[in-house]
Amino acid sequence: MTPENAILTISLFAAFADGSNDDREREHIRRFAESMGGDAPELPRLYQDVLFKRVTLDSAVNALGELGQRQFAYEMAVCVCDADGVQSTAEQAFLADLKRRLGLEGDAEVAAFASQADTLAATAAAPAVAATAAAVAMPTVNEAELDKSILNYSILNGALELLPQSWASVAIIPLQVKMVYRIGKAYGVELDQGHIKEFLATVGVGLTSQYLEQFGRKLLGGLLGKMAGKTAGRIGGAATGMAFSFASTYALGQVAKRYYAGGRQMSTQLLQESFQGLLGPAKQMQTQYLPQIQQRAQTLDATQIMNLVRTGV
Repeated sequence: MTPENAILTISLFAAFADGSNDDREREHIRRFAESMGGDAPELPRLYQDVLFKRVTLDSAVNALGELGQRQFAYEMAVCVCDADGVQSTAEQAFLADLKRRLGLEGDAEVAAFASQADTLAATAAAPAVAATAAAVAMPTVNEAELDKSILNYSILNGALELLPQSWASVAIIPLQVKMVYRIGKAYGVELDQGHIKEFLATVGVGLTSQYLEQFGRKLLGGLLGKMAGKTAGRIGGAATGMAFSFASTYALGQVAKRYYAGGRQMSTQLLQESFQGLLGPAKQMQTQYLPQIQQRAQTLDATQIMNLVRTGV
């Protein structure tokens, strides 16, 4: 097993650690695995091997000979477990066992990473503002301001992928949740986090699968370059993640705008087709806004990221 496949295998184990992944989330992950098949022929098989327990966690761990690889594998597992908010008891037990297997129990770097990621997940899990998805009188909507807000969220999420701290990627989904909340509110619909996560899953942006897609594409983009025993290539591989995060955020915002403007009448199939149809143009837009994304990345620090997840853009 290659180091890339080993890290993705460990991430898949993390995705299934709490046993609560519904069929839709599994379907998102399966589709991602199949979509990557041409670039990573073993990926669909890895997904099946993990799902049907044909591969062990130890076999994946044993394929990681360098400290940097083991550290990165643990970081990815933490991010996947934090995808839907604060970790469950089962996820905490899985991560503790994984840390032991990877020989990282006394590693200060991974402890600091886990602390940052967990704090960010807890911040994101705080209640939005409303407790229900209640409709109110339709307000006057400033379409230009809404489009500007969607673009700002997209630029920010693209910028997060350029940061050297891997935990920053944990902020992407909470910021997408904030964006959808604001779009719904603009059209007179107060949303809770449960409704928004359901909307994201319906569109085709599964929480766990989105993290796996982010990290899977980074791995296949050459993230595991080696340098003095430490995982390198993070900045070089970030371009792929940046394009994906910008495009998925922009497409999600535009679909949400159509959905709430139309009184939430779009079918599941139409939502998914609309999202997929917007991804291509959004990826082309990303090149246009690359200077703004790079500039935004230069202004971000840990405190600012936490505040943005708490309050939104």
